[in-house]
Amino acid sequence: GEGMDEMEFTEKAVVSTQSTGVISEALLVSEQLVFVIRPPNSNNPQVGELSTAIFNATLYRLKEADLDQEVKERAITCMGHLLGNMADLLHSQLQIALPLFLDRLRNEITRLTTVKALSVIAKSPLNVDLQLIMGDAFPLLGTFLRKTNRALKLSTLELLDNILNKYSGCITVGMVNELIDELPRLISESDTHVSQLALMIVSRLSETMPQSMEKIPEGVLPAALTLIRSPLLQGSALSSMSNFFCSLVKSGNPRLTFVELVQHLTNPVYNPSPATQPANSPLSVHKQAFYSTSSCVSALVLNCASTTEYQNVITKLLDNLQSSEMSCSVQLFALLTLGGVGKHRDLSEHKNLQAVIMSSFNSSTEEVKSAASYALGNVSVGNLNLYLPIILTEIQTNPKRQYLLLHSLKEIITSMSEKEESIQLLQHYVPDVWSLLTRYMETEEEGSRKIVAACLGKLMLIDHEILIPELLAYISSPSSEARSTVVTAIKYTVREEPQPIDNMLRTHIGQFLSLLKDQDLNVRRMALVTLNSTAHNKPALIRDHMEEILPNLYKETTIKLKREVEMGPYKYPVDDALDNRKAAFECMYTVLQSCMDRVNIFQFLDHVEMGLKDVPDIKMLTYLMVLRLVHINPNAILLKLESILEPLRDTFQSKLKDICPIGQEVEKAQELKRSAMRAVVAINKIPDIEKMPVFIDFMKKLRANKETDLLLEQELQANQASYDDMVFSMDH
Repeated sequence: GEGMDEMEFTEKAVVSTQSTGVISEALLVSEQLVFVIRPPNSNNPQVGELSTAIFNATLYRLKEADLDQEVKERAITCMGHLLGNMADLLHSQLQIALPLFLDRLRNEITRLTTVKALSVIAKSPLNVDLQLIMGDAFPLLGTFLRKTNRALKLSTLELLDNILNKYSGCITVGMVNELIDELPRLISESDTHVSQLALMIVSRLSETMPQSMEKIPEGVLPAALTLIRSPLLQGSALSSMSNFFCSLVKSGNPRLTFVELVQHLTNPVYNPSPATQPANSPLSVHKQAFYSTSSCVSALVLNCASTTEYQNVITKLLDNLQSSEMSCSVQLFALLTLGGVGKHRDLSEHKNLQAVIMSSFNSSTEEVKSAASYALGNVSVGNLNLYLPIILTEIQTNPKRQYLLLHSLKEIITSMSEKEESIQLLQHYVPDVWSLLTRYMETEEEGSRKIVAACLGKLMLIDHEILIPELLAYISSPSSEARSTVVTAIKYTVREEPQPIDNMLRTHIGQFLSLLKDQDLNVRRMALVTLNSTAHNKPALIRDHMEEILPNLYKETTIKLKREVEMGPYKYPVDDALDNRKAAFECMYTVLQSCMDRVNIFQFLDHVEMGLKDVPDIKMLTYLMVLRLVHINPNAILLKLESILEPLRDTFQSKLKDICPIGQEVEKAQELKRSAMRAVVAINKIPDIEKMPVFIDFMKKLRANKETDLLLEQELQANQASYDDMVFSMDH
C-alpha cells in the first residue's frame, strides 16, 4: 500500500543516492520508521517484510568504509534501533550485522556511536543473542574506560551494566577481573557521575557473578572509602555507594562481611588520622562525609541478616552517645546513623533511645544538636504512636528546645507524607499537630516560623479540603508574623508534579498572594518568595490571577527605604527595601519564562529599565531579562533600545570602585560588566539592528575604549562567535 511505497522510496534514498546529506536524512527517517511500523503491542502483518527492507538498506551503508562521518554514525544508530526493536524477525541477519558492530567498535571514530547502539540492543526486551561478539567486545570495552573521552566512559559503563545484567553467562571470571582492574581509577570525586556508574557495575557483578569479588578489597574498596569522605558525594551517587556496600555483603566474600565493612567505614570517624581528617577542622571527616558514612552504615544495618550483629551496632551507637569521653565527631555520626536506621525500623525496644538522643540537645556543638533533631524525627517515624505525642508535649513545655523539636516534627511530616501508607498513620494526628503549629505562627524567631510554615504546607498536602480554609482565616490576622507564616506555608504546597491540592489551590491562591500588598515589608517579601516559587514550579496556578498580581509585583520594584547607620566614626547607607526589590525582580525573571503571554511587554520593560539603574545585584537580573527578551520579543527591545542602552553605557563607563566600593567585591564588579556585555552581544543578534543609529553610536563608543573592546571580544569568543561576526567592523 501507500506505507510500502513510502518505505521503498526511503530505502532507495539510503542505497541509491550519492548525496551524503540525503543518505544521512534517509537513515534518520529509517530509524524513526522502526518505531512507527512496530510500536508496542503491534501485530502488523507486513512488519517482517518491512524490517528486512530497512535492514538491507542500512546494512548496505554500514558495510561501506569510505563514508561521511555523519552517515557512518546514522547507519550504526539505525541498525542498533532496528535490532533492538525487531531482532526476533531478523534471526539470520544477526550473524551478518553483529560482526560489523565489532569492527566499528575497533574504530576510534565510530566506537562511541557503536557503544550507544549496542546499549540499545543489550537493553532490548527481545533479549538479543550477543554471544557471537561478546568474547571480543567485552575486553575491548574495558580498554575504553582508560580513555580521556568522558562521553565514551559513561556510555561504556552503561553498556557494561546492561551486558552484566543479561549476558553474564557468557562472561568469564578472567574477563571480569580485567574489567575490575580498570574501575578503581574511575571512582573519585573528580567525576561523581562516572564514579556512580562504576559502583553500579560492581553491585551488578556481586549479584550476577559473586565469584568475581575476590579482587574488590584491593582496588575498588579503597577507592570507594576515599570517595565517601568527599564533600561532593551526595544524591544519586551516594545512593549507588550505599547499594555498593550492601551488595558486597550479599556477595558472601569472607573479606567483605558486614562487620568488616562497618569497621572500614567508621574507622576515619573513630580513629582520625592526618590522611583522613580535613585540615584545620575540629571534626574527624568533612561534614558531608558524616552524612555519606552514616547513610552507608544505615543501609548495611537495615540489610543485615544477623540480628545479633545489627543489635550490636545500635547498642554501640547508644553507648557512644552516653559516654562523656566520645568526641563530637563520634556523637554526630551516631545520631545520623540512628536516624537513618530508625526511619525504616522501629527501635523502641531500646527503652532509653529518645532520652539519649534528646540529651544531645545540650551539646555545645551546633552540628551535634542539629543531628539530634534529625535523629529524633526519624526514629519517631519508626514508631509514630509512641514518639510523636512526646515530641508535641515537649514543644509546648520546653521553650529552650522548641526550635530543635520543631525541626524533628518537620522531619516526621516530610517523611510520613511521601507514601500513602504512612500518610494514613499520620492522618490521625493532623488535627493535634495543626493546632499546635498555628499557636507558633507568631513566634518572634524567624527560623522557627519558617519551620512552622514548612510543616503547615506539608500537612495541607495530606488534608487540603479542611486545612486550606483554616489557613485562609489567618490572612487577616493582626500579627504580621502570622501573615508571613501563612504565605510562606503555601510555598511548601506547590510541587512540580500534579497534586490533589492543585485545583483548590488554584481557586484560593489569589487570596494568599493578596499579601503582596500587605503593609508589612517582611510579609510582602515572603509573598514575593512564594510567588516566585509558584511561577517556577507550577505557573498554571497563577496564570488566571496575573492581572491582580502584576501591579503589586511592579510596585515592589520601585520602593526604596534608605537610611544611614552609624558604625563607629563611619556612616553607611542602608536600604531596608532592597531585599524586597531583589525578590520582585527575581519574580519578574521567572514570570518572563513561565507566564509571558499574560504580561504587557511594554509595561514589563518599563520596570526592567528601572532595574538597569539599580544596585549591582538587581542589574544582573535585568541583564538576564534582556537576554531572554531578545529571544522571545526582539521587536519590543528595539522599540525601547535607547532607554536600555543608556544604563548599559553607564555601567561600562563606571570605575570598579564606584560599582562596588568594598575592595573584595572587585570581582563582583567585573562580573557585572561581563553580564552587561553579554546583553549587548545578544542585542547585536537582533535582525536589522545595524539600521539603528543609536546602536551604531553605542558600539562606536564601546570600540573606542580598550577595556570594553577587549571585554566585547572575550564575550564573543565565549558565545562561540568570531570577532568578525559582529555586524560592525572595527573601522565602521
